[in-house]
Amino acid sequence: MAGTEDNTRERLLDQAERLFSEKGFAAVSVREITNASQCNLAAVNYHFGGKQKLYLAVFKERWAKRAQKLQKSFIQALAGKQQPDLEEVISAMARAFLEGPLTDSERRNHIQLMQRELSNPGQAMGMIVQQVMRPFIQNLVSMIRPCLSREVEDERLRIYVLSMLGVVLYFFLARPAVSGILNQEYDQRFKSELVSHITAFCLNGMQALNQER
Repeated sequence: MAGTEDNTRERLLDQAERLFSEKGFAAVSVREITNASQCNLAAVNYHFGGKQKLYLAVFKERWAKRAQKLQKSFIQALAGKQQPDLEEVISAMARAFLEGPLTDSERRNHIQLMQRELSNPGQAMGMIVQQVMRPFIQNLVSMIRPCLSREVEDERLRIYVLSMLGVVLYFFLARPAVSGILNQEYDQRFKSELVSHITAFCLNGMQALNQER
């Protein structure tokens, strides 16, 4: 019985993520989710306590876990480096987003779900910011601060870190556009080339922080 319940819960999460990604929260009904999940209408309330809580569970158990996989890949790339330099930090972050560990399907779900939430922010956005984004940004700030030659206030450094992350995320999010504009297949060679470009570009930007007055 427990195994069946667990399977139903997973099916609900899988189908809810797909539908929320495709249509957005407001356009998806509970009946549509349960029909796609091949379970009865009461299953959403039974397992999650309603549509809103199911939506939040999708972000907590699907989106946030993928974000954690990306962050883990970034941290692992710097393993063994007691104090990585600025170039190593930027390169590791670019590789984590562009070269793995998400599959193409995971990446599409990740992007589409976030784009829907960004277009109409709700409780999920607050959870994402508090539990995923802020800790990651603060971790980057802590890694980068020792690489700077002067003291920089936290707010200023966070802006620079967000700008650096924005460049990485553009190439993570906009693969079809980048491929079309540059007439390049998004293969491993091209990903490696982009990592090198992003690293050099962001390194110059971050080094400018040392020269600000």
